[in-house]
Amino acid sequence: MIITTTPSVEGRNIVDYKGIVFGEVISGVNFVRDFAAGLSNFFGGRSGAYEEELINARAQALHEMEQRAMSLGANAVVGVDIDYEVLGTDNGMLMVTASGTAVVIQ
Repeated sequence: MIITTTPSVEGRNIVDYKGIVFGEVISGVNFVRDFAAGLSNFFGGRSGAYEEELINARAQALHEMEQRAMSLGANAVVGVDIDYEVLGTDNGMLMVTASGTAVVIQ
């Protein structure tokens, strides 16, 4: 499966459009990660705990989008966009959404 942010795949022709596909992941951040991130914020530096959570959520959203494209008979997803949002009353949830157009290319 080719997944790209571009509207086409160079050297390949889109022969069928299967539709828009999405992958969504909502992930909670726990107390330990909040505490570790708070220390990083206080002392300076990067928050490895939050970065790891973001990387995992993005990978899961892309995988879910890919699975949905495959179920439509697509072999590529073009025009992919990834969005991030914090949710919840205390901003304790991270939502990652991947979307794109499922296509068949030759």
